Amino acid sequence: MVDVSEKEPTRRSATARAVVVFPPGVLAAVLAGTGPKGPIEEVARVAGILAAKRTGEWIPMCHPLALDHVEIGFENDGDVLRVTCRATCFGRTGVEMEAMTGASVAALTVYDMTKALSKGIRIERVELLEKTGGASGTWRAKDA
Repeated sequence: MVDVSEKEPTRRSATARAVVVFPPGVLAAVLAGTGPKGPIEEVARVAGILAAKRTGEWIPMCHPLALDHVEIGFENDGDVLRVTCRATCFGRTGVEMEAMTGASVAALTVYDMTKALSKGIRIERVELLEKTGGASGTWRAKDA
């Protein structure tokens, strides 16, 4: 791991997004709670939060962080479900990996809970939308 012991702790946050694309009509059925494994949002929310909290155990060179807050959100647009994860902490290193891991695992949980409805469900991308704190300050994706 990188030595961060000389860095000053600061308030840090990061927001990441995963995009899940469904075949026509499938997402509407899923959001109505008619999927084979029940309502997806709360299960995916808990999975994403747990994943963000354990990122340091899963990503070999990632520092374990004491997160202050993790929030998972969902936004649907037609046949697309956008899963966001925002993580915050007060520390010496950023929380980008925690946010990206949380969004990824929440999206994977959505896939797991809906795959019986269609094999055509895709997770198209996982991306960092914004990060704040640290020496580099604030960064935002152009389309965020």
